Amino acid sequence: MEREVIHRRRWAILGVLIFSLLVVVLDNTILNVALKIISNPKNDPAAPGLGATQSDLEWAINSYTLVFAGLLFTFGIIGDRFGRRKILMAGMIGFGVASVLCAYAGSPGELIATRALMGFFGAAIMPATLAIIANVFEPKEQAKAIGMWAGGVGLAVAIGPVLGGLLLDHFWWGSVFLINVPIIIVALIAMAILVPDSKNPEPGRLDPVGVVLSMAGIVVFVYGIIRGADVGWGNPQIWGSLAGGVLLCALFVFWELRTDHPALDVRLFKSSRPFSASIILVAMSFFAMMGVLFFLSFYLQSVRGFSPLKAGLYMTPFALAQLIFSPMSAKLVQKFGARAVSTFGMLVIALTFLMYQFVNQDSSALLLIAIFFLQGMGMANVMPPATTTIMTSLPREKAGVGSSVSNTVRQVGGALGVAVLGTLLTTAYRGRMKDPLGGVVKDPSALHNLDGSIQATKGGGAQHPQLHLERFYPQADAAFIHAMHVTVVVSAAVALLAAVIALAWLPRRSSGARDAAPRGGESSAATTEAAGVA
Repeated sequence: MEREVIHRRRWAILGVLIFSLLVVVLDNTILNVALKIISNPKNDPAAPGLGATQSDLEWAINSYTLVFAGLLFTFGIIGDRFGRRKILMAGMIGFGVASVLCAYAGSPGELIATRALMGFFGAAIMPATLAIIANVFEPKEQAKAIGMWAGGVGLAVAIGPVLGGLLLDHFWWGSVFLINVPIIIVALIAMAILVPDSKNPEPGRLDPVGVVLSMAGIVVFVYGIIRGADVGWGNPQIWGSLAGGVLLCALFVFWELRTDHPALDVRLFKSSRPFSASIILVAMSFFAMMGVLFFLSFYLQSVRGFSPLKAGLYMTPFALAQLIFSPMSAKLVQKFGARAVSTFGMLVIALTFLMYQFVNQDSSALLLIAIFFLQGMGMANVMPPATTTIMTSLPREKAGVGSSVSNTVRQVGGALGVAVLGTLLTTAYRGRMKDPLGGVVKDPSALHNLDGSIQATKGGGAQHPQLHLERFYPQADAAFIHAMHVTVVVSAAVALLAAVIALAWLPRRSSGARDAAPRGGESSAATTEAAGVA
């Protein structure tokens, strides 16, 4: 395609790229409101699910996130080598097939496996979209184009829960995955017509050993955390898994320090304290936030009894606040500095976690909306300053590597948040329910599906026929609220620690964002974090 034609069509091309990215963003936000239904038993007459346990649901989220994070930079290099449009279209096709497989999964194990497949193809989509933007737009327009890209992603975050609620009010849980198919078909047709292909004449080299070691280490470690809630923390298998995960991660660092083409350049953490602080800030904020967002679906739908649509509407203030305040954060950083803005953002997030102590079975709508909105505002004042610091604290030639590190750590931080805080929630809930159920169930640990336990007591024991006593359901709700209060205290502590790190290590004043966007032939990873997308 002629360069002049590309320039004339550049905004239409941007629209196609934003539209194609919707499937990656919608998939995760829609899934949040479907978790409760997926945990229902298969024979539930009202809303049949898969009978997924709490551990199954955590893996359904984390299998996607971990594979996605582990392959982002690798697929960026593959796109540079073989053509970004080819890899983008291949990723879209694969994502569509995986979405159909997810929709018709017959067991939690199948859902987890197909979600991992979605993560594999999703990793091919995101870096390709940003690389094509960098190739299509001139440097002076790239910031505006990436800002519109980020805005489109933010809009998808906002509409995802509502769309998921609408689908679940009229169709079965698999519809939240099938919605991807028409989007993908339209996007593929538009790509074939409008989007040009491009390559990097000097693409980077792959690091398959590093990719395998990093993913294996994180997966084994997360397995130990999630499994600990099921079999107990005194089980040697759990500590063996945790130790094995740490060992594999140590081997990963050892390998990355010795290879000349690392998948994750760990040397960067020694080169700049502001860079390291920003990376830690990103990881800790997503650790705390993703863990809390995971259980909100259960609170809204199980404890409060809201429909999926109503639950989705309650969660939209979080995304809308990011849309409102993210554009403002750049001016705040210019005026007050990255340190002050990031510290303020993390303190707001910590405050909102503490506000959950006032949330119970009958909390007002205004309290919930205020919490969700303030959380979104807090995140909007953390990600852009952290992103700016990352991009300005390293030499320009390392911008692509730095952004890939940030992207990966962000996803891994979110996965660990779901695993650790989800496990803490389950453990606290089961501990509180042990006494009231002790006289009815010989092994209360068998009630390892947190939502299933609540619904069993409320619904006449669909999963556990011996629990026909309606007197248990107030205790079940109270136990969940107790577990939620315990979990958010830990989240608040993590957020406060992140605020301290921001205050101690981030620069007082920003030197101004470096033009880190690559030229058309440079690595696709370079602009990934520039968007600052949650």
